[in-house]
Amino acid sequence: MNDEFFATINGASLKLQVLGPEDAPTMIVHHGAPGLGSRSEPVRSFGPFADEYRVVTFDARGSGESASDGPFTHEQWVADIDGIRELLGLESIVMAGGSYGGFLSLEYTLAHPDRVSALVLRDTAANTDYDYTAVERARTSDRVTIDPWAIERIGTGEFADNAEFERYWRAILPLYDHNYDPAAVERKARATSYHFATHNFAFGVNMPEFDLSGRLPEILCPTLVVVGRHDWRTPVLASQAIADGIPNAELVVFEHSGHSPQLEEPELFQSTVRGFLKRAGVGGAA
Repeated sequence: MNDEFFATINGASLKLQVLGPEDAPTMIVHHGAPGLGSRSEPVRSFGPFADEYRVVTFDARGSGESASDGPFTHEQWVADIDGIRELLGLESIVMAGGSYGGFLSLEYTLAHPDRVSALVLRDTAANTDYDYTAVERARTSDRVTIDPWAIERIGTGEFADNAEFERYWRAILPLYDHNYDPAAVERKARATSYHFATHNFAFGVNMPEFDLSGRLPEILCPTLVVVGRHDWRTPVLASQAIADGIPNAELVVFEHSGHSPQLEEPELFQSTVRGFLKRAGVGGAA
């Protein structure tokens, strides 16, 4: 099954895409980069799991094709995840998310521990302790010269309009992949749907208060934490801190990846996640 549709969740029209058999264990996958991201990355990353799992992806409010109705708080985005779960009649889910989607996956698991059978986190963090490393890596990159204007805006919410937001995104995109491909960077920039107000709220309002490090021991479900060795935005140390804080969490470092091991080492990523889910007792459909 590959079903795309709009659904009204907590008063906002959200675009959903559901893949895989209806009677299989279900994972809800949250994209990163609010205001830039969309379900397209989770579909590419987790679509292959639709042979054994029901994979639910969506554009979060304020991103992709979904409505730009606020608020863009973590509380609202967590409520939207649970609204999707309720809409689909799911008792429990595998919660998965990367980058900013990992922040929200952690938030959802803490808010609804009885609903999460397993947690998959990719290239994310539990606080902002390591944000300074992103600025340093951008400033010292030997790949491209990053516009100082863009460096000053990393991790901030200071964009006046979508044109300015796109200028920023094009400037920092070369940092994300382990293997730099200018043509791929251009394709990504052209394919992006820009929502500057969503990003401004996420990084200007939400992130200064974001710190879940003290609550990580509350997460008792099986947890897999994966990260690219060369991730410029959320370094290995941030993932290590999550794995150290969550009881019995597993950490896997992908040696030939940047911020997106799910796309840069897809076969290893898929086998790693499948193995984890089976060990966690969330085996796929026969």
